[in-house]
Amino acid sequence: MRIAVLGWGSLIWNPGQLEINGAFEGGGPQLQIEFSRVSGNGRLTLVIDERNGTVCPSSYAVSAFDELSIARENLRLREGMVHINGVGFIDLRSGDVSERAQERHPQVIRGIAEWGQRNGFDAIVWTALASNFTEVTGNEFSTDAAIGYLSALPSDTFALAAKYIRMAPPQVQT
Repeated sequence: MRIAVLGWGSLIWNPGQLEINGAFEGGGPQLQIEFSRVSGNGRLTLVIDERNGTVCPSSYAVSAFDELSIARENLRLREGMVHINGVGFIDLRSGDVSERAQERHPQVIRGIAEWGQRNGFDAIVWTALASNFTEVTGNEFSTDAAIGYLSALPSDTFALAAKYIRMAPPQVQT
């Protein structure tokens, strides 16, 4: 099974324990991306956000694994997720699709599947975390609200957040 791992943020510049063949390449599917998730350490991180996101090209790498369950677990570990449900997937052979990804960003599923078929993949995995900006901050997401959030961070947390934003791939223009 040939499995693609999609990335648009830190996976690209810091794959960590993610096991892939080669490096991430451009040419992944177009996805609605935004800095609308507040991470555990206070950074604003990039997620698929169908409500607030801007369509941007993603990147992809080929998983070192040929079994979908192992590729999903490898991405879960890299992302530090407690539960495997945060890993989105499509198995193009069986037609299975992650229920959580369908809940969080149903509009992109078809485009990811079509991209995978065009590029000869049997399955695709990605980080399917939800935007949580409103829940964490109490404010609806907007550029001004995000700037306000960042401006109020303590200096050490702001430094982490600013580094993440600066490291975003150039094709991610939100």
